[in-house]
Amino acid sequence: MSNPENSNAALAARDLKHLWHPCTQMHDHESVPMVPIVRGDGAWLIDADGRRYLDGISSWWTNLFGHANPRIAAALAAQASTLEHVIFAGFTHEPAIELAEELVRVAPPGLERVFYADNGSSAIEVALKMSFHYWLNQGHGEKTRFIALSGSYHGETLGALSVSDVALYRKTYAPLLLTPFLAPSPDSYEGEPGESPAQVAARRLQDLRVLLERHAHETCAVIVEPLVQCAGGMRMYHPDYLTGLRALCDEFAVHFIADEIAVGFGRTGSLFACEQALVTPDFMCLSKGLTAGFLPLSAVLTTTRIYEAFYAEYSAGKAFLHSHSYTGNPLACRVALETLAIFRDEPVLERNRQLAAHLARRLEPLRGHPHVADVRQTGMIAAIELVADKATRRPFPSSERRGLRVYLHGLRQGVLLRPLGNVIYFMPPYVVTEQELDLLVDTAISGIARAVTD
Repeated sequence: MSNPENSNAALAARDLKHLWHPCTQMHDHESVPMVPIVRGDGAWLIDADGRRYLDGISSWWTNLFGHANPRIAAALAAQASTLEHVIFAGFTHEPAIELAEELVRVAPPGLERVFYADNGSSAIEVALKMSFHYWLNQGHGEKTRFIALSGSYHGETLGALSVSDVALYRKTYAPLLLTPFLAPSPDSYEGEPGESPAQVAARRLQDLRVLLERHAHETCAVIVEPLVQCAGGMRMYHPDYLTGLRALCDEFAVHFIADEIAVGFGRTGSLFACEQALVTPDFMCLSKGLTAGFLPLSAVLTTTRIYEAFYAEYSAGKAFLHSHSYTGNPLACRVALETLAIFRDEPVLERNRQLAAHLARRLEPLRGHPHVADVRQTGMIAAIELVADKATRRPFPSSERRGLRVYLHGLRQGVLLRPLGNVIYFMPPYVVTEQELDLLVDTAISGIARAVTD
C-alpha cells in the first residue's frame, strides 16, 4: 500500500500550502483536484495513488516521444556526468555546436544562425529585439512597431505578451505592454459562408496589405504562428497565407517572424509548419518539442544577412544585447540532439500521418453534434468547438466553464484533457497508439455530453 505521507491527498496538501501554479485561479483547488504525478510511462502519467492518466495534451504541448523516454534519458544522464553547464559568453561546447549544425540542416533553407534562449517566451523576446535592433543598425530607427494576428498568443513575458491578442491579458497588463498593429486572422472558422480556407487566406492577405501600405515604414516585423494559432483556441488556416505573407514582407521591407514554438517538430504533419508553404521566415522561434519535453530550451534561427548587420568592431556599438545565465545549457542541448536523432532514425512523420488519419476518422461523427460548431485538424493537432447554438455559433457564456466540466470528467476517466475555454483539443505524444486515441476521443465525447447538459 502507498505510504499515506506520499499519497495524493498528502502531497496535494503540501503543495497548496506553499506553491502558486501558472494560469490558475488557486481558489479553484478548493473543489478542483490537485493531481500529484510521481512518474511517467510513454503517453501516460501516474499519480501518487497509482492512478494512470493518458496525456492528451503532451503536458502543455512539449512531450513528443513519451514520458521518461529511455533513449533521451540515457543521453541526458551521459551528458550530466560530463558537463552540466558552462558560461556561453566566450566559451562553447560540443552539444551546442552540434545542435546548431543539426538545426540549420533540418530548418528551411537560408536559416543559418542559431541564438539560444531558455523557453518559448524568451525566444519571442529575442526575435522581437533582434528585428528591431537590425533595423536600428541599418539606420531605420523609426521602425519600432510590430504586426500580429488577431487572436494571437506568443507568450507571457512582456514583449511576447505585447504581440499577443488575448483580451484578458491585455486588459490586465495593458499599461506595461507595447501596442501592436493587429491584422485580421486568416482563421478558417471565421470565414464567410461557403468560403474555402484558401479564399479566407487570400482575403486576409489583402487586409494585411492595406495595413502594411499604411504602416510598413514604422514596422519591424510581422509575427505569426504558422498554420495553427494554438493558445488562441487552436484556430487553423491555409498555408497560402504564409506564402503571401512572405511575399508581402519582402515587398514592404519588414521581417517575417515564425513562432513555431508549439507547431514545430512534427505537430502539423511536417517537421516545421513553414515547410507546407515552402517559405523561409527571417526568424524562426523554436522550443517545447525541441527537447521532447525533458528540459527548458529555445532557439531562434535567423539568416546570415541579419547576423551580418550586427557584426562590426566593438566601437561601432552594434552587438546584440541579450543573455540568459543558462544560454546553450549542455544538458538541454544534448537532449535536443537526441530528440532530432529520433526524427532522423525513425519514421516519425509517417507514423504521425497514420495516427492523424485515425484521429480524423474518429472525430468525424462529432461534426453533426448539436453543440459542436466545428471540428478542425492540422496533423497531430485537433480541436472541437463547443457552442450553445450550432446554427448561429453562439458560444456558451465563459462564466459557465463548460470546458472545465470536460477536464474534470477526463480526470475521472483517467485522461488528461485541458480545454482552452470551450475548445476541446487533442495534442498527444507521438508514441500514442490508435487504441489510446480512441480512449481520448471516447472520453471527450462523453465529457461533452455531460458539459452541454444544463
